[in-house]
Amino acid sequence: MTAVAVTVTVLLAVAGGLTLTRIIRGPSILDRAVATDVLLAIVVAAIATEAAYSRDATALPVLVVLAILGFVSSVSVARFAARKSPK
Repeated sequence: MTAVAVTVTVLLAVAGGLTLTRIIRGPSILDRAVATDVLLAIVVAAIATEAAYSRDATALPVLVVLAILGFVSSVSVARFAARKSPK
């Protein structure tokens, strides 16, 4: 079980690092917004993995709030981008 936990941790860390690179180097604001949403999904996956590994369900409300926050932020950025797009 420890090997699986280490593998998952390494994969999530690499994904987070690559996502941070996209946030910093993103050519447009929409690329940065998508990368921020992906980073939030990685954080949710990391918290869920830790909760499953420790068999502790106290992190579930945090996961729900983060999922709602990610959805609302994605919709907000999409609406903002739709208004700013040239016709």
